[in-house]
Amino acid sequence: MHTINPRIIYGLVALAAFSGILFVLLPAIFPKPLGGYADQRLLLVLYSGFLVLIMTPTLVIRAKGWNFLSALLPVTLLVAIFVVLASFSSESAYSWVEVGLYSFFFVAVVFSGKALVGSDGRSKARFSGFMVYLAAGSCFAYGAMTINVYLFAISDGVTNLVNYIPWGFVSIRYWSHIATWFLPLAPLAVLVGPWQNSLLWQILVALGAGLWWWIIFLSTSRGSALGIAFGVVFVGFLLGRRVWPWLKMSLLYLGLGGIFWLMLSVAIPSLIADEVQLRSLKTDSSGRWPLFVEAWYMSLQNFPLGMGPQSWLTHEPITEAYGNGKKFGHPHNMYLMWAAEYGWLLIAALGVVVIQAIRNFWRRRAQLFEAEDSGQLLLLAGFTASVSAALFHAGVSAVFMAPGSMLVGMFVLIAFWALIQPTPVVPGSRPQPSSISKPRMVIAVLVATAILLVWALWANQVWQYYKDMRADEPYYYDHESEGRLPRFWFHGNFPREVSR
Repeated sequence: MHTINPRIIYGLVALAAFSGILFVLLPAIFPKPLGGYADQRLLLVLYSGFLVLIMTPTLVIRAKGWNFLSALLPVTLLVAIFVVLASFSSESAYSWVEVGLYSFFFVAVVFSGKALVGSDGRSKARFSGFMVYLAAGSCFAYGAMTINVYLFAISDGVTNLVNYIPWGFVSIRYWSHIATWFLPLAPLAVLVGPWQNSLLWQILVALGAGLWWWIIFLSTSRGSALGIAFGVVFVGFLLGRRVWPWLKMSLLYLGLGGIFWLMLSVAIPSLIADEVQLRSLKTDSSGRWPLFVEAWYMSLQNFPLGMGPQSWLTHEPITEAYGNGKKFGHPHNMYLMWAAEYGWLLIAALGVVVIQAIRNFWRRRAQLFEAEDSGQLLLLAGFTASVSAALFHAGVSAVFMAPGSMLVGMFVLIAFWALIQPTPVVPGSRPQPSSISKPRMVIAVLVATAILLVWALWANQVWQYYKDMRADEPYYYDHESEGRLPRFWFHGNFPREVSR
């Protein structure tokens, strides 16, 4: 029996990416039995578990030597620390729900990216190209439907458009997370791939990206704008003038977004109303600073182990500003939240994974510079900018907590992780498939069985968490002044009190 064909791996990941991203951006075409937020979370649980279940046995079968296994150790260490640190705390009845979320998410990213590399690099090139076209096509489709919403709003005399656009999300910030992932990829759609010379395709991509920039300006999504700016500058510094075509298209789409803003948010509304209502650009922290300070002090309470999973929701306020201020389900900073709940030891483990990514990136950069492969270099630039922008944005928002962002980000990160892996052999060669030994096949089956069991236990607790959340909603509406506190679910202020 031969190893799994990389094309099959590519097909499975691509199908999951297509359906998952379509569900996030165009929810109107799908049934929503539990509501958009909850349905996206369950889809994330399903897809992350599916990828881990498929990729782990695949890598067990392919494993050759210490170098191969060592590439998987940093993320394995990260997951182990998540589990060990969570075991120290039992304050939350659902502490293992989020541990499972991050464990499956990070393993799905790294293992899928590694599996896509295959033996010749073709599958990772196919998947990264697929993600580029999927991102650009999604931007255009969502942008075109946004214009439909815009026309209905304008025809009704509405000038405060931010109440209607962006649409399809319970919060405009959840849309902005997707924009952070996608906009750096849009220029690649006219620079690489089979449609790069099509004038119609170039126009459609420009319209889609320009409309998304308009929505960023309309909704004053500072996190997205600053994150994307950071990603673009960072990549320009790392790769230099070789990626100027991508930088030029990025600036072109930004300028087009500005033109759309002037036309759609200022000029046209001015024709139907005496006063145009525009969302003001805030220069303060929007109430985030007290949350940051609170999370910082939490991280020092039980240094370096943290206060336990979901302790942000259950702990007694430490600082007066947070105690007297508005409550949220998270501190709007993923790194401080992880440090507060899981400790700085986890942040150190996460740093090891980042260092591994930097090391791989630098090697791949040198490889592409030597080969003078402009297409692959542009792909590396776009995906590096996307991931860098998201990591920056995560410092001021719940990029790695909101289900839509995690679902989209998982596939962008998979493509990035695959791209930074050095290609084993020169593309174009046809390596002979190797056979699978019976002992290795037995190990792969046992590993798959264990993963399926763990996933089933996790999924069961996720579902129980959802049912308890819905059962407790009336209590929080009647007795708590904060309202919904989005976390794992759109309302996640748990554990439940024993007295109720």
